[in-house]
Amino acid sequence: MNHFEHYDDVMCGIGALGDHIPGTIKGFFNLHHAALEDGALTKSEKELIALAIAIAVRCGGCITCHVKDALSAGATPEQIYETIGVAILMGGGPAAVYGNEARKAVEEFVGAAV
Repeated sequence: MNHFEHYDDVMCGIGALGDHIPGTIKGFFNLHHAALEDGALTKSEKELIALAIAIAVRCGGCITCHVKDALSAGATPEQIYETIGVAILMGGGPAAVYGNEARKAVEEFVGAAV
C-alpha cells in the first residue's frame, strides 16, 4: 500500500461523500479540527491518541491519516512506535497487524520528509 496515495484517497473520498451529505461532512471536519487543536494537550499528542484508537479499532485509512498528521504536528517516529505499543496493549493481536501498517506509514512518510 502506498500511504501517500491512501491518504489522498481517504481525503478525496470523504470530500466526495460531502457532495451527498454536506452538513454531516462539514460537521465532521469542524469536530475534527476542534478536537485536535492545541489545548491542555498538544495537537501532536492528540494525533497520537487518535492513532492508538485507529489501530485498536482497525481503521486503515485513519491509521494512514493520523500517522501523517502526527508527524506533521511534530511527533517523532519513536513517539509513534510507543503509541503503537499502547494500541497493541489495548487491541491485542489484531492491533499488532494494524500497528505494523502504522510502522510502514511512518517509514514511508519519514523517508519522504513529510
